[in-house]
Amino acid sequence: MKVTVVGAGNVGATCANVIAHKELCNEVVLLDIKEGTAEGKALDIWQTSPINLYDTRVKGCTNDYAATAGSDVVVITSGLPRKPGMSRDDLIATNAGIVRSVTENIMKYSPNAIIIVVSNPLDVMTYCAFLTAGVDSSKVFGMAGILDTARYRAFLAEALDTSPKDIQAVLMGGHGDTMVPLPRYTTVAGIPVTELIAADKLEAIVDRTKKGGGELVNLMGTSAWYAPGAAAAQMVEAILRDQKRIFPCCAWLQGEYGLKDIYLGVPVKLGKNGIEEIIELQLNADEKDLLSKSAIAVKEVMDVLDNMQTAAK
Repeated sequence: MKVTVVGAGNVGATCANVIAHKELCNEVVLLDIKEGTAEGKALDIWQTSPINLYDTRVKGCTNDYAATAGSDVVVITSGLPRKPGMSRDDLIATNAGIVRSVTENIMKYSPNAIIIVVSNPLDVMTYCAFLTAGVDSSKVFGMAGILDTARYRAFLAEALDTSPKDIQAVLMGGHGDTMVPLPRYTTVAGIPVTELIAADKLEAIVDRTKKGGGELVNLMGTSAWYAPGAAAAQMVEAILRDQKRIFPCCAWLQGEYGLKDIYLGVPVKLGKNGIEEIIELQLNADEKDLLSKSAIAVKEVMDVLDNMQTAAK
């Protein structure tokens, strides 16, 4: 088994590190465009193998996609963060160019790979990779829901003074302020969370979850990496070990939830074939309304990419 992580920044390096430590595959290839960065981080990770006792080989390379040949899973973390004065459209244009180039190169050397997109803006970059890859949508999807639910569950564990291991939650919609946490589907050791916490406190936690990424940027001056990297690695594990786990992922919808031709966060079953099933929950009217609003916001950003591609032709 072989996994490639494209982008040796904080998220990519963390993802590669977790994959190696868990011995999910024989080899992890870390690739970046900056000379020496991937090589150095890969070497540093590999030097922990005698300490943490794992055999997964970790290799770094600079822009050499031939080294990624035969990858079973590819995680794309490449892209630039939004800079001061940079418009949303500028960010989309820049990162879409990066994701498009990465995807083309990956497909050249690993045509059967399953692709997990982590690059932002997440939903539209997953759409960009899907258009470029030209493969079934079950093999191209995005990481966001696992990260968002992890934040939600971590906040709940703090508030309830309980183990995060016992908390299960579902979250849907786009990755951002319009995400849709679902308290009705949130449980603690099987107990509905609404029976354990006051409504106003739960609402505050939901709101904090929606702004979770921004909270970290405000604290550190940069975006998060430990949780996003670990979340992407958990998806890799579900695929390589064919675990059939139910996770919220950014998936291509073709009529599910009354939505069509859109990448949006929904619960799916992840296994060796990628997304093996999209699970449709019975949402109530309020939940449907929130999901619809989230879909509209995501579709607006996808339309920006479509218009850019039309203008380029």
